[in-house]
Amino acid sequence: MDLFSRSWTALRTAVAELADEDFERPSGCAGWLVRDLVCHLVIDAQDVLITLVTPATGEPTVDAVTYWKLVEPPTGEDPLDALVPRLAAAYGEPRWLTFHLDDVGSAAGRAAELADPAARVSTQGEVLTVGDYLSAYVVEWTLHHLDLIAHLPSAPGPPAEALAAARASLEKIAGSAFPASLSDTDALLVGTGRRAPTGQEEDALGHFAAKLPFILG
Repeated sequence: MDLFSRSWTALRTAVAELADEDFERPSGCAGWLVRDLVCHLVIDAQDVLITLVTPATGEPTVDAVTYWKLVEPPTGEDPLDALVPRLAAAYGEPRWLTFHLDDVGSAAGRAAELADPAARVSTQGEVLTVGDYLSAYVVEWTLHHLDLIAHLPSAPGPPAEALAAARASLEKIAGSAFPASLSDTDALLVGTGRRAPTGQEEDALGHFAAKLPFILG
């Protein structure tokens, strides 16, 4: 739960430090500008709040790793994916978008700190503990932090411990470890299809390269 808070705080801080013109730059999410990604983070924060107040009594059906499903790469045709850019544009000035993220995001962070990690919650038709749910979201925050700074080289990146945890989760999902020659950042970017491997990386990946990418949903 501490790692959830650190990764979420780092991501929200990076958004707060963006210049207005940065919101019009591309993000690491195909087809989305930075403003669209920030709007998506508002929706994510709302999902966290909703899930943390949706108790479940049954046995867990997923954990922090099996929470993630492998899906097809986004095409932009999904109704929610198409809605996000329109919603982001409706905010107008970036300050209103950052205000909303800070407002809802701070509440989600406080709710996570107050939650019982052993409690069970329900989301997307699954049951899992609060601890596993928040651990799964470390992957979400870390990948989207990398998306946020994809074209902003001077912006601060995710915490090192969040990168390591997200890599470990991706390796469990993939059923194999990435080569040690790949940094945590490169393993996440290449492993989730955010960029193609270089020739050297592809050689290091060997037969594992044929399994890439792992698109999480």
